[in-house]
Amino acid sequence: MYFTGIIIAVMTFLAIGIWHPIVIKTEYYWGTRAWILYLLIGISCCGAALFIANIFISSFLGVFGASALWGIGELFHQRKRVEKGWFPEGPGHKKG
Repeated sequence: MYFTGIIIAVMTFLAIGIWHPIVIKTEYYWGTRAWILYLLIGISCCGAALFIANIFISSFLGVFGASALWGIGELFHQRKRVEKGWFPEGPGHKKG
């Protein structure tokens, strides 16, 4: 039996699961200003994945980087959810 696909699927699930609360907390404390950090993390991880021969590490970095890039859009969607009152407004929001 080959477990490579299942292991990569679990790593993908974990990487996406890690980003969900990170996006919520980032938007709460810093608002959407942190999008540039997400961009740098995403590009760095995806770039590093191109040069790593180990399939598991390369796959995790690629998925983690892609999740960071996807997180940019989610940061702005999270701001809209806060504006709708679905999530609490944090100190990262500018008043006025």
